Amino acid sequence: MKENKLTLQDVKKTFGDGDQQVEVLKGITLEVKAGEFVAVVGPSGSGKSTFLSVSGALLSPTSGRIMIGNQDISTLHAKELNQIRLKNIGFVFQSANLIPYLTVRDQLLLLSELEHQTHKEAEKKADGLLERLGLLHRKNHYPEQLSGGERQRTAIARAWMNDPEIILADEPTASLDSERGRTVVQMLADEVKLREKAAIMVTHDQRMLDLCNRVVYMEDGQLISKPSV
Repeated sequence: MKENKLTLQDVKKTFGDGDQQVEVLKGITLEVKAGEFVAVVGPSGSGKSTFLSVSGALLSPTSGRIMIGNQDISTLHAKELNQIRLKNIGFVFQSANLIPYLTVRDQLLLLSELEHQTHKEAEKKADGLLERLGLLHRKNHYPEQLSGGERQRTAIARAWMNDPEIILADEPTASLDSERGRTVVQMLADEVKLREKAAIMVTHDQRMLDLCNRVVYMEDGQLISKPSV
């Protein structure tokens, strides 16, 4: 049986104080295994973004446990969580969020500098990722010189740069047409399977769900599992 890369156990998240408290996540339990690509869908306001932020250690849960592998990150301090995000989690956002004054290659190398990889090792790794994603010929281009699909592929390459155990994608196809969106999600799915990692994608795009191993639906702060697609 494959190992769990990410585990949430009865995770709750409440915002506000006193009478103004709002419980956004109401006891989320989810396991994502190595090689598994999970889609999370549901109406706006159902808690999907909060769920992704808590899963990615951007927000701390009010209660419950979050495990990355065998490590409980629920009670770690801010400095420790920074290291968890750097080493264990890759993020792909709705807009690629590329730094406008860095080339495609330098977007990736910036992460390697934070991780203190040697420059030679980092360049080799960056070029390998860009080649797999069909971007090596664009490595010296700036974000404004790229198409929407190329920017998202760059974001995917950047997310994989430090070889994280988990990829979290927030509406990665929102700014893309159907063909380019499917190409981006297919690349995510292929990389997850190839590298035996785990990925969660929050999406409204029903056309992408067949590329995922499993779909879970979020309603009113709770996850409702559905059969695999």
